[in-house]
Amino acid sequence: MVTIAGNGMGDYTFTNLDFDISSFDKIICDSNFKEEASNILKLKYKEAKEYLLENYDKEEILYVVTGSPLFFSAGTIIAKNLPKDRVKIVNNTSSKTYMCEKLFISETEVDVISLHGRVDFDLQNFLQNKYTFVLCDKFTIARLKSALSFFEAKSITTTIGYKLGFVDEKIEEIDLLNFDENSIDLSQPFVLLIKKEFESKNIISEDVEFETERGMITKKYKRQLTLQNLDLEPNNLLWDIGAGSGSCAIEAFKRYKVKTTLFEKNETRVEFIKQNLTNHYVVNTKLLVGEAQEYFDSLEEIPQRIFVGGGGVEVIKQLPKLYEKLDNDGIMLINAITLKHLNLMLTVLNEAKIEYEIHSISLTTYKGKLDLVEPERQLFQIKIYKKKKEEEN
Repeated sequence: MVTIAGNGMGDYTFTNLDFDISSFDKIICDSNFKEEASNILKLKYKEAKEYLLENYDKEEILYVVTGSPLFFSAGTIIAKNLPKDRVKIVNNTSSKTYMCEKLFISETEVDVISLHGRVDFDLQNFLQNKYTFVLCDKFTIARLKSALSFFEAKSITTTIGYKLGFVDEKIEEIDLLNFDENSIDLSQPFVLLIKKEFESKNIISEDVEFETERGMITKKYKRQLTLQNLDLEPNNLLWDIGAGSGSCAIEAFKRYKVKTTLFEKNETRVEFIKQNLTNHYVVNTKLLVGEAQEYFDSLEEIPQRIFVGGGGVEVIKQLPKLYEKLDNDGIMLINAITLKHLNLMLTVLNEAKIEYEIHSISLTTYKGKLDLVEPERQLFQIKIYKKKKEEEN
């Protein structure tokens, strides 16, 4: 039989366990715990999991985890792998509950993400509710600074919970975007509670909501068609090449919660993009300035979606390389508004033996009482699905 218990907040001891532990054959915990005894095994997660799965029906085992076993804990993962009649969970106070109680905040106002041992996080749960609670490791603050690089300091208020439950715990506001990472020992346990100080904008934006150079914006109806045909999913990485005002990438983030990398070479447009990323509170985005094709070889990231809205002839020549960079089962969408560029795109794709779909889209508007026709420019869209290699062969 396995009992999974949380030690709650504070020092790495068993003093917060309010039951008799003397009856257990084995007690398993991680190496941070100070307790010592012949029946205590200090194991890493993988080792603990293997031991519990092999011995749950042979011994009475207590598995002690930090905080609450029901809150982002290895305990719940292991419990799901054991027969229900051979495991029980003894809960304790989580760091989230502890912080909310200290700050008089309702837990219903708080979403949770974990950046403990992780680089990526779920954008669907970050800064969507009034508060976002972040489980941290020593790299988390740097990671958040990068993710929020286009935010202004006034957009968020951050409270750090440092060494919660210890005698020297600290719960205080910090300036996250300008925080000195050498001011505390980031190897110690800590969490962050980030309050959203802005109102979320409508997920579908009007053209006037973007700062832009005249003519350098993908119009609203074209954005809708583009985003629809990209088949975006949350946490995809989208490359927006020839970003212009950044409107497509920004609306992709707002509507679908994707990560974005924008490529733009025009310095005036770059400044507009920076302002638009700030105005729309875009998280987890990068802006690469210069000729887009000069970045392709050096980027280690693998995009699941690529949108080519500009970039000129040199980018068109690099379409096969972009196809190689694209993740398996990814989608590349290419917009063309001139027959010259369309013909060059098709020539490059055909020579590289890359399969594609092509759509011609036009929209005519009318002014007055339908007596003045105002045609829009034709838009050609090339859509490419990258199949897995085993499907291609």
